[in-house]
Amino acid sequence: MSLPHDTLLAAQQLAQLRQGFTLLARQQLPAATLGEQARSATALLQALPQRYGEVLLNLLDRLEAGALFTEESCSFSQKDLVDNLEIWATKAQAQLEKAG
Repeated sequence: MSLPHDTLLAAQQLAQLRQGFTLLARQQLPAATLGEQARSATALLQALPQRYGEVLLNLLDRLEAGALFTEESCSFSQKDLVDNLEIWATKAQAQLEKAG
């Protein structure tokens, strides 16, 4: 059984985001670049309930704001945000599988 094109594209965009989360955690990708990548993942955002997009954008906004400061001056850690992005991705994956 094959997935519809939109669902397949959404799954591909989710996989790319997950790779971006890993690169960000390794400090091999700037937060701003990940934010751009996530915001352009329109098939993924459209395939998920609206609250998923809201949560993702909130996490990315905090991540990008935090990137402007050193870890010590931030009220939240980048590691915690990356962990939350991974949790988001796991839930998004389950939502896509349920929909597909």
